[in-house]
Amino acid sequence: MDIILIAGLWLDASAWDDVIPGLRAAGHRPVAVMLPGQGVGTTATLDDQLDAVLREVDAAEGPAMVVGHSAAATLAWLAGDRRPEKVAKVVMVGGMPSRDGDAYAPFFEPVEGMVPFPGWKPFAGPDSDDLDEAARAEMERRVVAVPGSVTHAPVRYTSDARKRIPVVLVCPEFSVDDAQAWFEAGEMPELIGVQRLDYVDIDSGHWPMFSKPAGLARILAELAQS
Repeated sequence: MDIILIAGLWLDASAWDDVIPGLRAAGHRPVAVMLPGQGVGTTATLDDQLDAVLREVDAAEGPAMVVGHSAAATLAWLAGDRRPEKVAKVVMVGGMPSRDGDAYAPFFEPVEGMVPFPGWKPFAGPDSDDLDEAARAEMERRVVAVPGSVTHAPVRYTSDARKRIPVVLVCPEFSVDDAQAWFEAGEMPELIGVQRLDYVDIDSGHWPMFSKPAGLARILAELAQS
């Protein structure tokens, strides 16, 4: 199966470098999206990033599994919204989709139009406890600032057909029980009405592509086969 991989904030397509070999070994065709403003230039809009994802979806040989990490859970879900007939499954790793009308990822304020990586302090605890100094240094080497025109753009959905796409939440720094409780409490409103919602645990922090790439690859390969 074609597997479209979308990195979250501050990371470009190279974030998936250690995950891709395991997916290929399992017989899949992974493609990591290089997002405008996150590896391609420094100016972009959310629509520009969505267009980059849709180009990969449209180029796939058949219906693709779209994987979004963290904030890019919303970007993956937007791809399903725009191409419900071409997206076989949406996998959200450590993230949940924003509601229609909400800002995409307004977690940090832009500085001169850009949102830089804020350092490790905001992610102290379960998010980053599994990253040693070498892993943190490697991530810091890769991070790029993200345009505020992406992070603060409003999310717009166009079709309820997206609700027919199976969704899987991969739970890294939080547990499956946590995610189920949040859903039942109405804290993931955009996923209400989804016809199939599954949960998968991975014992990692927020960035399993760095700390548990082989384990993440196994999970994604199995999801693509199911």
